[in-house]
Amino acid sequence: RPSRGASMRILVGVKRVIDYAVKVRVRPDKMGVETNGVKMSMNPFDEIAVEESVRLKEKGIAKEVVAVSIGPQQAQDTIRVALAMGADRGVHVTHDSEGLIPLQVAKLFKAICERESPDLVILGKQAIDGDFNQTGQMLSTMLGWPQATFASELRIKDGAAEAEVVREVDGGLETIGVKLPAVVTTDLRLNEPRYATLPNIMKAKKKKIEKLSPEDLGVGLEPRLEVLQVAEPPKRQAGIKVGSVDELVDKLVNEAKVIS
Repeated sequence: RPSRGASMRILVGVKRVIDYAVKVRVRPDKMGVETNGVKMSMNPFDEIAVEESVRLKEKGIAKEVVAVSIGPQQAQDTIRVALAMGADRGVHVTHDSEGLIPLQVAKLFKAICERESPDLVILGKQAIDGDFNQTGQMLSTMLGWPQATFASELRIKDGAAEAEVVREVDGGLETIGVKLPAVVTTDLRLNEPRYATLPNIMKAKKKKIEKLSPEDLGVGLEPRLEVLQVAEPPKRQAGIKVGSVDELVDKLVNEAKVIS
């Protein structure tokens, strides 16, 4: 007899970001970073979220994995990667800017959750461009669902009624149980994402991607933050070699003034 878990729907977020291996350059106008002609990829934490969702489907725990991305037309490429990894269909919320703040993203995801009725939402703990680490927490609050952030292990228990999550915290590891539906955000050690194979990339081209606008979802995206300036961090000064411990202590006391 099929378990309740076999009907689980998982919603997974995938964001298009500058590839992690690319050196980020500030635009000449100092109002953002250069993206023209720059390699873009799926946010690495989101790759982990997709992998975990697909693994739950492969175990027979989930029935459907829906990949969601918010951004310009090119965000569909990111959704296609998720589909090639094993997601079943995609939802693309069209928006010209990729610079939405977490509150706006959480509102859009809340509206999608109300349309899709997922049993579990899995997001990357943060995106490597803004590094906010806020969307998952805001979404769970808006939905009134439990949250389990920084997950390094995820187990679905009791016929998909509850999830047991091992969290990475400052003091080590913390294991919690959350009732489903819930929001989980992924940490680095949750899994090792697979590479999309060529046959699966070809199959992904035939999978459905639904296009929606923020207006379709009833979400206003009025600007709430104003960027004043974007600047590169100051370059570190070269270090020096000292000839003795006494010289080192002297410089720490009299020049760096970090000890007294």
